[in-house]
Amino acid sequence: MAGLYIHIPFCRTRCIYCDFCSSTLGDDAQARYADALCNEMDARRDYCHTRRMETLYIGGGTPSLLNDTLLERILCHARRVFDFPVDAEVTVEANPDDINPARMRRWKEVLGINRLSMGVQSFQEAELRWMNRRHTGRQAREAVRSAYEAGLENISIDLIYGLPGSDIHSWSDTLRQALALPVCHLSAYCLSVEPRTPLGKMCATKKTVLPDEEVSEAQYRLLVEATSKAGFVHYEISNFARPTYHARHNAAYWDGTPYLGLGAGAHSFDGHTRRANTDNVQTYINADGHPPFTTETLSDSERANETVFTALRTAKGLDLRRFRKQFGDDALRYILQQAARHLATHRLVREGDTLRLSKEGVFVSDSIVADLMDVD
Repeated sequence: MAGLYIHIPFCRTRCIYCDFCSSTLGDDAQARYADALCNEMDARRDYCHTRRMETLYIGGGTPSLLNDTLLERILCHARRVFDFPVDAEVTVEANPDDINPARMRRWKEVLGINRLSMGVQSFQEAELRWMNRRHTGRQAREAVRSAYEAGLENISIDLIYGLPGSDIHSWSDTLRQALALPVCHLSAYCLSVEPRTPLGKMCATKKTVLPDEEVSEAQYRLLVEATSKAGFVHYEISNFARPTYHARHNAAYWDGTPYLGLGAGAHSFDGHTRRANTDNVQTYINADGHPPFTTETLSDSERANETVFTALRTAKGLDLRRFRKQFGDDALRYILQQAARHLATHRLVREGDTLRLSKEGVFVSDSIVADLMDVD
């Protein structure tokens, strides 16, 4: 099994916290970018040693900013080059203000898109303005309903907590509005500050101050409680889904499945080596399918560390038998030795050959994972 990721780096405006590969180049650049993408598909079709792709995820940036002719061209070319099963998960990220009922019907019936990931981030108007989002809370609600009524039932929305000025009450209201909508999946992330972003500069000059850690933790606890009451399964630290609606594409990143990333700034993994395309959009376009890239071959200890890090983020946890088979007895002994004190405090739980975070362990996951890593 392998997954295919296609990066669309175009945005109409940039959010103040965003450090992703993105550009505000216009229609001509977008058309040339689509040409380069299709050429890269042809050139790298055998990267994962199979053309069988179980999932397709088109992310960004803002993929919904592309006109449907370009989007259809990219999707059709991907289906010609790669082998997708009938039940392949096909996800496209979208902004709420790019969505309308007619477009959603076309996406489902003509383009074959069966999962929508919508960047909502908040339902609070002041927070949306502060983030430089280009939609309102009302537009977000209407967009979700439009997609659902058009037949796109597998809808995921992204939210952000830990925002400056937010408190438990505003976050509670955002969750209330989100969970009242016909969504099957919710991803929620604590605001992070990247140095090169406008937010990074605002924090560095003290123009913006993030909430105390206690506020963010209280908001996360409320998130876990509210989603559970609404019938969502907490299957990864930042991800919640109704039964059977977990993100199949994202699961590949957490269990070491190979994936092919196409486009500017896209990353790939063949099981041992990572590849990162140039994140300069114009350079990518000019390369016409053969972009500059960097590679990193992971050592056994690095692969072991990544296995621990990603597995413990999930409700499935770390499969100790599989870990031992991959990395040997010494690595397993180290893991169990480091896990002992966290098992004693019930922040880790061992059930047979599975090691996982407890409900309380999730709140201090970073420190637990750090203790278990550095396998050598």
